[in-house]
Parts: sequence; structure tokens; C-alpha cells
Amino acid sequence: MLNSGKAAGRRLPAATLRWGTALALLAWAVVAGAAETGRLGLSGASGDYTLRIEVAATAEQRARGLMARDALPEDAGMLFLYPAEQPGSSAYWMYRTRIPLDIAFLGADGTIRALKTMPPCRAEMPSRCPAYPAGVAFRAALETNAGYFAQRGLGVGDRVDLAPWLTVP
Repeated sequence: MLNSGKAAGRRLPAATLRWGTALALLAWAVVAGAAETGRLGLSGASGDYTLRIEVAATAEQRARGLMARDALPEDAGMLFLYPAEQPGSSAYWMYRTRIPLDIAFLGADGTIRALKTMPPCRAEMPSRCPAYPAGVAFRAALETNAGYFAQRGLGVGDRVDLAPWLTVP
């Protein structure tokens, strides 16, 4: 255990303290369930696009989603990954989500199967927030700012490159 930067009566080198701090922060991020980040390619007849994403791969990350965010950069989104295909009755909601979002429901091959726009829910009670069922089976979902897909001419049948993020058995 470190005690005021000294060990056995000697000062620890500054580099040791920096590495120790960095490792402690990394361990905290892993334990806290910090989402992985990266880039995601989208393509359609209108062109190719790239989004900066956060990946929600655990149940806790998917439940938290984009709650309590005041803004989302124009070229950013959140990719929700599931270990198996989800039924069309599976739904998303906007409880405690402050910004309007688009959601694309994606097949395992990255094809956009359905799109929805979801306004924020300002209700205090979660039960008063509407649910937005996918309406189609899906393996992943992608949330972006509302209007993202329409502004780029992307729609059902277009593709999202899930290869770096989703392994299909």
C-alpha cells in the first residue's frame, strides 16, 4: 500500500506513481462498466458515413443507454449489442433521456431492418413513458440524434458494418 509516496522509508519514483494511478483508473473504468468506444461505418445508396460510437454490450450498459445526456455530438451514437437475436416485441424507451433520438434495429449482417424516432420522455414515473417496440427481430440497435438517418438518406435495407463489434456464430 502506498503511504504519502513512500515505501519502506524511501520515496517512490514519479513514474511508478503515474503508472499506479493509470492502472487504478483503468481498473475502476472496467469495474464501473465503462462502454467501449470506436467508429462504425454506415453505407447506403446516398453514400458512406462514419459514426463515433459507444458500445453497450452488457445488460447494465444497455439499461443505462444515453440517459441523462444533455447533448450528443452530431457524428456520434450508441451501439447496443445482444448475445442473441431479440424478438420484434423487444422495446426501447426514453425514460430520463433528454435528447430526441433515432433508433435503427439491425440484423446480424448489419442490415437496417427498422427505424424509429423517439422523443424524450419528461415524465417523472417510468410507467408514463411510451415503449418503442422494434417490430422486427434484431441483433443490434443503433441510437443517434433524431434525424440522423433521414438527413443522410439512409433507411431500411441500408447497411451498418458490425464486423468489428459483433461476432456471429
